[in-house]
Amino acid sequence: MTEQLTTEAVPEPPDRPGPLDGLRVVELASEYAAFCGRLLADYGAEVILVEPPGGARQRTYGPFVDDVPDPERSLFWWHYNSNKYGVVVDLDDDEGRERFRDLVGSADIVLEAEPPGRLAALGIDETDLRAGNDALIWASLTPFGRDNPRAHEPATDLTVLATGGPVWSCGYDDHSIPPVRGGGNQGYQTGSIFATMAALTAVLHRGVTGVGQFIDVSLHAAANVTTEAASYDYLVAQRTVQRQTGRHASVRMTTSSFAEAADGRTVHSGVPPRSGAEYQRLLDWLTDAGVRDHYAEAFFLEMGVARGGVQLSETLNDPEAQAIFNAGREAIRFMAEHTNAYEFFMGAQSHGIAATVVYSPEEVLSDPHFVARGFPVAVEHDELGASYTYAGLPFICNGSKSQLRRAPRIGEHNSLLG
Repeated sequence: MTEQLTTEAVPEPPDRPGPLDGLRVVELASEYAAFCGRLLADYGAEVILVEPPGGARQRTYGPFVDDVPDPERSLFWWHYNSNKYGVVVDLDDDEGRERFRDLVGSADIVLEAEPPGRLAALGIDETDLRAGNDALIWASLTPFGRDNPRAHEPATDLTVLATGGPVWSCGYDDHSIPPVRGGGNQGYQTGSIFATMAALTAVLHRGVTGVGQFIDVSLHAAANVTTEAASYDYLVAQRTVQRQTGRHASVRMTTSSFAEAADGRTVHSGVPPRSGAEYQRLLDWLTDAGVRDHYAEAFFLEMGVARGGVQLSETLNDPEAQAIFNAGREAIRFMAEHTNAYEFFMGAQSHGIAATVVYSPEEVLSDPHFVARGFPVAVEHDELGASYTYAGLPFICNGSKSQLRRAPRIGEHNSLLG
């Protein structure tokens, strides 16, 4: 890691209530819905996480702090449940169900990912608890949707991504290598993002009508609609996209987008220029770096400026458009070969070109741009007498909550039950 990629301190921004301040969310602990609850909590909602006696199963997921297995030291638990409050309720007990009903009665949103039929059998499902409480918003996340014929099939993040479609599009140019599953619970997170958007849309709807809504999220459907061209190419044109290393899957194989910088690090050339203005910015970058005269195909970039850019569709049948497009991609590679990785990144960004360094996770958190943005956040863990660096808000807006609070310990906020 170069000196430019490091930083000495993680800022601790002031705490603010957040744009969702005033919303109360009751969340039944589940890995399917955890990221939705985390997003709502991060932006200021009061999210009360309901766990069973002994704590939720996700507390057993490693890795653990200092490799010590403990329900209070799971990094998985920490990440997905920061900023939430935690209570313990036994839904299999009459008294516990009554406490849950009382809690829901004070909520704006209920977020759950229980197996279809479980809550109904206990008399605490959406139809039970929204009766007489029309303003309540209820979001349910299940693998296939509540009423799907496959509703009761088991699912994991891997099967969501595989049968939903994204795995087919992820992998390498060498198709003798199997497809690659995206890491970090992308299947669950994709469903959670759709649930978050739907819940907030329902909040806006309720603000106009006074009526809440029931939201039924299918994790598989959410994954499928994120496959970009893969699904509709197959369904409409009967074509199958092919996975490619570090770039969009495509029916037609495209040029590699990776390059090796002068210092041996790998960089990503990003999206090649398409508009005339983008070709001009690329020419300006070559000029400012003093290497324009050394790039033999600079005249193709000039042609790109003159014709007002090149659309991808033109590259299929127009040799001139194809030459201009390829010259743009190769010019970015050329810049990589003549600079170190970080200089390449800075040069591209300063000229409005979306190209970057291939970072390790540690480097992402220490990059000065991310640090200045406030993405790494120091979170105090009083129970361990230490602070730990967390990934912060994925996006910021006026009044965004910026200071994270550690995940709740088992039953830490049971006083909220009354």
